[in-house]
Amino acid sequence: MSTRITLDVTGMTCDGCEGHVGDALAAAGLTDVSVDWRRGFAAGIDTGAFDATKATEALEGTSYEIASASVPGDEPGAAEAPEDRDYDLLILGSGSGAFAAAIKAKDLGATVAIVEKGTIGGTCVNIGCVPSKALLRPAELYFQSGHSPFVGIETSSDSIDLGALVASKDELVGVLRQEKYANLLDVYDIDLIRGTATFTGPDRVEVDGRPVTAGRFLIATGASSWVPPIEGLDDTGYLTSTTALELTELPEELIVVGANAIGLELGQLFAHLGSKVTWVEALEAIAPFEEPEISRLMRTHLTDEGATVHEGVLATRAGRDADRVWLEIEIDGTTTRLEADQLLMATGRRANTKNLGLEAAGVETDPRGTVIVDAGLATSNPLVWAAGDVTTTPQFVYVAAAAGNIAAENALRGAGRTIELRTMPRVTFTTPSIASVGLTEQAARDAGNPVMTSLLPLDAVPRALVNRDTTGLVKLVADESTGELLGAHVMAEGAGDVIQAAVVAMNYHATVDEIAAMFHPYLTMAEAIKLAAQTFNKDVKNLSCCAA
Repeated sequence: MSTRITLDVTGMTCDGCEGHVGDALAAAGLTDVSVDWRRGFAAGIDTGAFDATKATEALEGTSYEIASASVPGDEPGAAEAPEDRDYDLLILGSGSGAFAAAIKAKDLGATVAIVEKGTIGGTCVNIGCVPSKALLRPAELYFQSGHSPFVGIETSSDSIDLGALVASKDELVGVLRQEKYANLLDVYDIDLIRGTATFTGPDRVEVDGRPVTAGRFLIATGASSWVPPIEGLDDTGYLTSTTALELTELPEELIVVGANAIGLELGQLFAHLGSKVTWVEALEAIAPFEEPEISRLMRTHLTDEGATVHEGVLATRAGRDADRVWLEIEIDGTTTRLEADQLLMATGRRANTKNLGLEAAGVETDPRGTVIVDAGLATSNPLVWAAGDVTTTPQFVYVAAAAGNIAAENALRGAGRTIELRTMPRVTFTTPSIASVGLTEQAARDAGNPVMTSLLPLDAVPRALVNRDTTGLVKLVADESTGELLGAHVMAEGAGDVIQAAVVAMNYHATVDEIAAMFHPYLTMAEAIKLAAQTFNKDVKNLSCCAA
């Protein structure tokens, strides 16, 4: 009798490692061996000759070690395996979290199916990250071509063909959807079931009325645009973050309700293409979850570019007069009417849990319908896990992917893994972009930490001076008693790349003195992290280039 064996192997760092480990396993009697050093994973078929002790001895003296070996179903907490069960794991949804879970489950030797009623690939590739950034970049370049900061170089911007730009975006989305999602079904032997899935009990799911049985279930149905109840809005006609990316005619004037990440990105997209944009934010500041210094600076930057920003105001009524939309807002007790060609509602996203039958499944949700999960992505039903935007975890695609991977292993093997969000970064792809990791100053104080901060304007960063663009800053938050970095907040060109240095530093609990002592390449924006760390103890404006 042949049995598929899966092994967790530590110490692999390159393609060559795969060969060494594969040879050792084959010599120990495993056939059809596959090894993936990136995942620390190996698998093969045992026809009765495999000797785990011999494999361990073969790797003795190397950096490789077999951490665990298993067959499907023998792990602690693994699903029972009745003969008539369709799948070991049934996944509802087909986005990043779903595919990460499916791939991990296949690595563990499980049988897997994904249920999808719409377009495969989920939010990120279809209507979120990919299409928005595919339009943000050309819009940024178009704006820059008409606003060169360099003496001696004249540039200009001509007319745009928004329809052609959107078509190019759609082509890229189609390619990535096929290559990163659809093609993987065959690569990993994952079944795709078309239809609408509904729980009919704690351990039962039907797809368009047909029962599909599984040992474990994963909810990864994502989230959709949500709008607040504003009088007249439903009859007005408005854009969402999805439909805004489908426009082929540029609005002369645009109202954007909501100025968090999505609202800021999409509003600036149209502003850079030539629209007159007005932002309306109900909270006290735009970019409301960033440091106040960043929120204030971004507000000034947007108004300098010609936009109008209303903060701390309430939208009360909406309507349409012929081809124009209007929105009434309350400012200090006074009603003001705004008018534009289009109205974009960027007021957040809510979990796609309606009609999933979660009550029948015994899966608890919060008042907004979001699936409540613990640190191991388990729900209130011991047979059901959840990952991605449908859950109470932060709505980022990389969080969804990490959660899907963890959820699958916990569901199938009882691994006890948890998702760690202490060093989770976030990026807003405005120009300049905003990126943060860890605690804000206020959050650190609220947590009871003794706090010290540094604030570095970009005019102290040589790269920004060379670029002739000093709009931005870096703020670091550290523990005053230990010096450990607690949070980093960047507004600058390439902030999303710069922030990774802070992510790594926080992952290893580095102090600001240790960060300041590290090499940072000169004339890069990454050097701003070093300079901000030095700012705790020195006036960096009085240092020579690269001075330690």
